[in-house]
Amino acid sequence: MSKRIDVKDLNVYYGNFLAVEDVNINIQAKSVTAFIGPSGCGKSTFLRTLNRMHEVLPGARVEGEVLLDGNNFYGPGVDPVTVRTQVGMVFQRPNPFPTMSIRDNVLAGVKLNNKKISKGAADALVEKSLVGANLWNEVKDRLDKPGSGLSGGQQQRLCIARAIAVEPQVILMDEPCSALDPISTLAVEDLINELKDQYTVVIVTHNMQQAARVSDKTAFFNIAGTGKPGKLIEFADTTSIFNNPGQKATEDYVSGRFG
Repeated sequence: MSKRIDVKDLNVYYGNFLAVEDVNINIQAKSVTAFIGPSGCGKSTFLRTLNRMHEVLPGARVEGEVLLDGNNFYGPGVDPVTVRTQVGMVFQRPNPFPTMSIRDNVLAGVKLNNKKISKGAADALVEKSLVGANLWNEVKDRLDKPGSGLSGGQQQRLCIARAIAVEPQVILMDEPCSALDPISTLAVEDLINELKDQYTVVIVTHNMQQAARVSDKTAFFNIAGTGKPGKLIEFADTTSIFNNPGQKATEDYVSGRFG
């Protein structure tokens, strides 16, 4: 089910501004890959190219290839909506649809893709997705209540349930814990560790300890200065990045000397 991602010679633009330059990276299936680096170095921008979310901004474009098991997302005739069902996204701030019930939040993506689904199948999918997001026991008695009534940490897990309901192969997470308290953060980190049994997970984080705790591999991005493009500096096993990095810039960043 879960797939590997190969990125080749990727350049990411906002209009004429080159935001991320020449990224080549191979993201393994059924693993957690963390993107770290200082603010403004293109981590989140690059993450959004992996499910074609980047180009929804006016003037935003991408050159190069993003291959999911050999199929180029940016090839001619590829429908971005199809890409986004294969590659789910969880954002920095939990964003459940406030007027929708917990149940309808889980099913939102499925319904958006015009999938006709019977009530029995929908009920089963809601339960499976909420179990998968470690949220079922907390909400099973109030599925018809609004998603906005949950705590921040529960809302983020509801968004993860919504992402996995469409049965993607990859889940992208853009700083999924930055708005959460430590206990909710731990719950989401535990969940990330479980998700990699089924999915390829990519997470952007500013929290180095989090990257060290949850990821198998870590990519360090950096920027030479304001107005310069972000670049991938080093990509290796997480233990190597934190304990024995190959680049001085990586060592300076993970040891807290800059950034």
